[in-house]
Amino acid sequence: MYDNTIALLKKIELLDSLSDEELKDISVAFVIKKVNRNELVLHEEDTNNFMYMVLSGELKVVQTSAVGNEIILAIHESGQFFGEVSLIDGKTSPATVISAKESLIAIISKQDFFWLIGKHGKIRDKLLQILCVRLRDSWEKIRMLTMKDPAERIKALFLGLRHNSEKSTHGIVLKVKLTHQNIADMTGLTRETVTRILKKWQTSGKITILEKRFIRLNSEFII
Repeated sequence: MYDNTIALLKKIELLDSLSDEELKDISVAFVIKKVNRNELVLHEEDTNNFMYMVLSGELKVVQTSAVGNEIILAIHESGQFFGEVSLIDGKTSPATVISAKESLIAIISKQDFFWLIGKHGKIRDKLLQILCVRLRDSWEKIRMLTMKDPAERIKALFLGLRHNSEKSTHGIVLKVKLTHQNIADMTGLTRETVTRILKKWQTSGKITILEKRFIRLNSEFII
């Protein structure tokens, strides 16, 4: 175990309602692992055996298309977790998880996961709330992918990421680092189309590209 394990676990959305003592009690159920950039974290066949929590770094959930293109289904950053649905229904997920950068993750087995939610009602209740949010996000993603206007797709994606943002004096800053290729993969568009639209929005003042690829949605964009 790392010396700051308790502090790191407390940053996980699913566990943030637990006290330090409760976190210390459950910490024995986790295996802490450091992964390098572009390292395979979770293969499709193993998705129903473990749940993963991102203590630091960034992971991406990808799927390979019929023509061999990599499609990004989701990006998990520090404080987020994934794999709980496959533990609950026992089915694998048709995706692979790869580290986008050097990361520190906490892994919990199916047996310990059920012990965890059985022992702590606060974790079970929080899990239900989070699953409801994710279900609504999935509905929004389906709606986004049916839009014919490329600009509307990108706008829907950005607005769907507002749950992972912080307010600023000029708008809101998405706390997800997105390259043009990331955005293209998540919206089903080409990189060239994404670049053209973002450049247009930057020129008109609707968005601002900040350091480290963070994007600020300005007031004109949100209206």
